[in-house]
Amino acid sequence: MPYEWDFSFLLPYSRLIGIGAAYTAGFTVVTAAAGLVVGGAIAMARLAGLRLVSIPLIALVEVFRCTPVLVQLVWCYYALPILIGVELSPATAAFVTLTLYGAAFYAEIIRGGIASIDPGQWDAGRALGMRRAALMRRIVLPQALRRMLPPLVNQTVLQLKNTSLLSVLAVPDLLYQGQLITSATYRPLETYTMIAVIYFLILFPLTAFARHLERRLAR
Repeated sequence: MPYEWDFSFLLPYSRLIGIGAAYTAGFTVVTAAAGLVVGGAIAMARLAGLRLVSIPLIALVEVFRCTPVLVQLVWCYYALPILIGVELSPATAAFVTLTLYGAAFYAEIIRGGIASIDPGQWDAGRALGMRRAALMRRIVLPQALRRMLPPLVNQTVLQLKNTSLLSVLAVPDLLYQGQLITSATYRPLETYTMIAVIYFLILFPLTAFARHLERRLAR
């Protein structure tokens, strides 16, 4: 007997779906922005070449790059409060985890983009008497930014995908709301199909923009 699709039952849950989409978009924007700031600071600190600073930063980056986000979320929510003696709300634990996870990848993208600039550019700037900060701002960063943009956009897309894991902490994101709707209606097929469509509608323009940037910069 063929399955009878019926999405009409989702209409009374439109408010829940809207709240979930808002949480998903909000966490993406906030953690991506905070991750860029933290990642930029880590990249600049590592490029300074001070071993006492670089070694712990490398360790921090590798820990977040080499462990699953789900494990990080659970550890930050359940284990970190025991170490610091401060209880964290699910939203706070999610914010801290996704920010540091994004920062680890953003840091490597920024550091790699700056390191890829020909050393002759630095030498030319120094020959003109430019200080390091001015040289970075006026010569190096404008060139490095062209190379960093596509991977930065791609990482932001991954950041949005990672918000789907927030449901394990009962953060009311899109997937969590879908779980609530499924438990109330016993119609997971339509519910999770709807959630997948919403994610696609959000993510597809971002991925298309990333491909456009790559093609444009390649030319």
